[in-house]
Amino acid sequence: MQVVRVYTGDDGESHFEDLDLGYEKIADAERTAMQSATGIQFRRTPPGSFIDWHIAPRRQYVITLEGQAEIGIGDGTKRIFNPGDVLLADDLTGKGHTTAVHGNKTRVSIAIPLVD
Repeated sequence: MQVVRVYTGDDGESHFEDLDLGYEKIADAERTAMQSATGIQFRRTPPGSFIDWHIAPRRQYVITLEGQAEIGIGDGTKRIFNPGDVLLADDLTGKGHTTAVHGNKTRVSIAIPLVD
């Protein structure tokens, strides 16, 4: 599982940052600190879908459940998100990013808007 933040840099472009969620050990498990969210939304996006340059509508986690997503940023870098991967969409200004369904399977994802 990868957790990646896409954010707006001082240059107005979106950038990727790999996140370490800072797990704490409890009994036989590990967990992160609790974060406040406003809801959850499930999405299905068919193969071939492409959303051109856009910013995140709000600060939110987007978790891929099925299929794959390809997120592109202004310098040409693209990253593939597989089932279980988490994107923290945090590029609320600037040029934004592109989103495409990668491969020939419908992408199923959930969006969890965060409370600031």
